[in-house]
Amino acid sequence: QNMLEELLIHKPDDPIQFMINHLKQNNDDAPRICVLGPPASGKTAVAMCLCKHLNAIRISQETLLFKEILERTKEAKAYKERKEKIPNALWANLIQERLSNVDCIKQGWILEGFPENQEQAWMLQSFGIIPRHVVVLYAPDTVLLERNTGKRLDPLTEEVYHTTFDWPSDPLVQQRLVKPEDLSEHEVSKKLMEYHRNFPGLFRIYQKVLKLINADQPSMDVLSQVLTYVQTRHRSAAPFMPRILFCGPPGSGKSLQAALIAQKYSLVNICCGQLLKEAVAEKTKLGELIKPYIDNGYPVPDNLVMKILAERLNTLDCMTNGWVLHGFPRDAEQGAQLQKSHFSPN
Repeated sequence: QNMLEELLIHKPDDPIQFMINHLKQNNDDAPRICVLGPPASGKTAVAMCLCKHLNAIRISQETLLFKEILERTKEAKAYKERKEKIPNALWANLIQERLSNVDCIKQGWILEGFPENQEQAWMLQSFGIIPRHVVVLYAPDTVLLERNTGKRLDPLTEEVYHTTFDWPSDPLVQQRLVKPEDLSEHEVSKKLMEYHRNFPGLFRIYQKVLKLINADQPSMDVLSQVLTYVQTRHRSAAPFMPRILFCGPPGSGKSLQAALIAQKYSLVNICCGQLLKEAVAEKTKLGELIKPYIDNGYPVPDNLVMKILAERLNTLDCMTNGWVLHGFPRDAEQGAQLQKSHFSPN
């Protein structure tokens, strides 16, 4: 899916060579995550936690401006020194340049606080930068303003602490902590208004991969919810035919669960025992062969069961809608036969 996205975005002259290069270079399982939210919502803490858990590269405004030596870093720093807003196109170019480095390709990336608005999001998409998961932290503005006043930064580790909610126990860390710049209530109120103005546009772009998480709860609960979300895989939009197998001892409820699943997802419900009885009742060739076994209470040979089952699974309704099977296989040998017949469940 990722390779198809890249093909559609870049439209290479030689698509075959492009796909070969993609498979050689890219790690499609690497995390591609955006952590968004208003000021003081805890983006940095969440992004740093994700980096530790997923071994991914964290990218933020600070890392792009002060930790990376990129082609256009000087230009961006000049805007910052003049206290002017850095243009969206410049941010997008800096991000693209950083994400094209080998460490981001192999390990994956966590974009903290990017994109800030719809224009940045579109620019990143045009460069082929499409996150798999977008985490959006939220909390009431009053809580964010209160949090903001107690925010402290460790310049050595870049970890964020709070005088009330998250004070470090280590005295050395306590001594190092500094109050971040631009933390006046007026500045934060301005940033909050800008965030609320921009968020609807971002939501429209990322709604299919976006998860809203309440940041006004204990930090461990926030991190737990974020980790659970970013480790889920989104269902592909590609056509999918379910082939479901229910196993379990007698009386465990296979038949009922199969019937419920079949009804909910419009699948063909196949009970192997019922299938054999129907073959006998309809007096088919295979039905005539298995009738003596059923009449005398003997198990029907696996090869005959497999032929009847294969005949049913090859019918049009099973091929187009998918199926749910129970009552077969009952042992490893029957399971191996099902695999060999190319009707393996998915």
